[in-house]
Amino acid sequence: MSPTPGERPETALVQAAAAGDAEAFEALVRPHLGMLFRVIDRILGNEAESQDALQDALLTLHRELPGFQGASKFSTWAYRICVNQALMARRKRVRRREDAIEDLMPRFGDDGHHMNVDGLLEWSEDAEALMKVEQEELKARVRAGLDRLSDDQRAVFVLRDLEGWNTDEISRQLGITRELVRQRVHRARLALRAMLPEFAPGQGEEP
Repeated sequence: MSPTPGERPETALVQAAAAGDAEAFEALVRPHLGMLFRVIDRILGNEAESQDALQDALLTLHRELPGFQGASKFSTWAYRICVNQALMARRKRVRRREDAIEDLMPRFGDDGHHMNVDGLLEWSEDAEALMKVEQEELKARVRAGLDRLSDDQRAVFVLRDLEGWNTDEISRQLGITRELVRQRVHRARLALRAMLPEFAPGQGEEP
């Protein structure tokens, strides 16, 4: 008795899907749909846009699958494609909210330093913190807070502090310098701290 598509090993599914087997492609992708949608939605912050971006990413996966060399897991390869799709979708947006971030920056003291700088968010201590908040009101505020960030700041914040990428990975993925990655993450954390002070520890240093 031949195994069903879902029972076949990943390598066999990849080969079959690359050859045009629709059932194999569905079996290959289905276990990862939740993860793939999550990273897209975290970057885009809009369910309808995220659904569209996921569909586009799946089409890209299907089209590019024959070129997949198996150097990594399929899920890792698919994840990167979904990140790219989400970032492309954000770049296509006409609206930019770069000015809005300035209203959220902390005030400076007379000595020119940030006031309360020791209270910066330690988001990376728990990369899933935002998605596990139980209170619906607070989750809405978190989503609204992320929405106030510029496209560039939201992208690096999601990749660094929610998805756990390191600075070098983000730098390569986005084609920007490591210093610019750090600057954007820093500004995003400051902005979110201003809106969500309950996440800020009493003491802490920026990682």
